[in-house]
Parts: sequence; structure tokens; C-alpha cells
Amino acid sequence: MARTKYFFNEKTLSYDEIKLTHGQKLFRFFLFLFSAVALTALFIFILFNYFSSPKELMQKREIAEYKLQYRIMNDKLNKMQKLMNELEYRDDNIYRIIFDAEPVPKSVREAGIGGVNRYANLEGYSESKMLVETAKKLDKLTSEIYVQSKSFDKVFAMARNKEKMLASIPAIQPIRNIDMRRISSYFGYRIDPFYKVKKFHEGIDFSAPKGTPVHVTGDGRVVRVIRSNRGYGNEILVNNGYGYMTRYAHLSAFKVKKGQIVKRGQIIGLVGSTGKSTAPHLHYEVIKNHHPINPIDFFFNDLTPAEYSKMVELSKIPTQSMD
Repeated sequence: MARTKYFFNEKTLSYDEIKLTHGQKLFRFFLFLFSAVALTALFIFILFNYFSSPKELMQKREIAEYKLQYRIMNDKLNKMQKLMNELEYRDDNIYRIIFDAEPVPKSVREAGIGGVNRYANLEGYSESKMLVETAKKLDKLTSEIYVQSKSFDKVFAMARNKEKMLASIPAIQPIRNIDMRRISSYFGYRIDPFYKVKKFHEGIDFSAPKGTPVHVTGDGRVVRVIRSNRGYGNEILVNNGYGYMTRYAHLSAFKVKKGQIVKRGQIIGLVGSTGKSTAPHLHYEVIKNHHPINPIDFFFNDLTPAEYSKMVELSKIPTQSMD
């Protein structure tokens, strides 16, 4: 029940009851209602902007923990990437060099990275940049691990075949020192004995008497036996495997036939002067991945370090080839 309010009437010197009109009552009602709504709104504003609910506090703690775990995982990813880079470096510059294999191309190691936006589903969030960067790092590392695992499989296979590979790579002189007079022409630009112009000589000429035995310099299979009176004359081409082939030219006789398996040191022919030749000699080539390379780098079984150094110096002196 509402209290009755009075006011002091100075004229009558008595207390009279305060009676409100309907308009005043309505005004007071709406004033009270407006004040209540305003205070409620102010309270809600302060509550939501300066105070957190227990649920929000829990969510904030969870988000802080997620960010901490993200930083820890991101740090681990960076360390794993460094380790991956080290493995790739060792693979290309140590393991593959040991087995004389080409390094894995950078384009292969980075295959599958880029292209269409694979991370569209991670965009639109407050932490999208963080999520996308982490996803990219993880995808890059996953791709590199796959490529590296395949590379190690190949290196492992090469290691298992190392003995066979070492037996196949050219490693001796095709003519024994006791049978050889001299090396008359080296690898590189030399004067052609017939045309008297400088031409690239793709092998080494071993001067030796006609009929001197010619030895295959590494295990392999005979892929060509040619009889000819032109160019290299009678020649034998041996596929030694692992990207290597060896050519033996100007022969006077053959001791093998096409398709025959040969072992290092086996006699495959005899020195001659067939084809374009000025005197009995053996023209010997080492071919790697279809390109001729300097044969003196493959005499390590027959030469001392001093002899090898001397041969390298002699190879730099301009001479005339014998074919």
C-alpha cells in the first residue's frame, strides 16, 4: 500500500495531503520506467565490457593455452624444417656424391607446393594468418619428407650395389704400363693430324705396338662391335652401367662379341691402326650420361698420386692427336 504524503500549508497552518493528478502520476511512472531501463542498460554495458563471465574466463584461458601450444608446435616445426634442410644437404652433397649420383633437383623437392588456394577453409577467423602459415609449413615439410624418403630408398639401393658399382666404374688403364710406349694425346682440344686444325679430342690415345692386348676398364656388357675403315676404325663400346660407357677404337682384332658380359681387366681386343689413324694406338674414351669426360680421372687403380699429378700436367700441353 502506497504511503500518503503531506505538505505544510502556511495559510491554514496545517498539514494537507498531497494529491497527484493523473498526468503527474503518468509522468512519474514513465520517469521511473526510463530510469530503470537506463540503469539496466548501463549495468549490462559495464558487465559485458569490463567484467567476464565464468564461461568467458574459461574460454580466454583455453585460447591462451591454444596460443601457447601453437607457439610450441610452431617452434618444433621450425626445428624439424632445419633438420630436414640438413638431411637434404647431406643427401645431395655427401651421400649422392659418394655413389656418383646426381642431386635431387630443387623443383622435385618443392613439388606440390603452391597452386590453388588450399587454405580457403582457414580464412575468415581472427587467427587465420597464424593457422594458414602453420598449415603451409606442415604441408611443405610433409612433401619434403616424402621426397627425401624416396631419395634415401634410392641411396640405400645404391649402397647395397656399391660393390657392383665400384667394379663397373672405369678404374684402370686399358693398356698395361709394361705394354704402353706413351700417352700420345690427351683429352681436350688437339691438332688434327690430317686436317691440321684444332679439334676437340674426346678421349686419350695410348701409343702401343700393334697386337698389344686391350683390357676393359670396368665390368659391363659389350653393346657395339664395329668393323670399319673410317673414323674410329674397328671399335668396341661397353656399357658399364651407372651412366658410364667406354669406347676402345682403332683395334686390329676383337676378342669379344656384341652382348657379351665382360669383367674388369679382361682382354677385349688388340691395338691396331684401323680407320683414321697415323700409327698403332688405342683411342680410349669414358662417357658419362652420353657426354665424354676426361679418362685420366679414372686411372686411380694404376697410378700413384705423383704419377697422376704428372699426367694432369702433361694433359695441358698442346699436342697433335693420332686420329
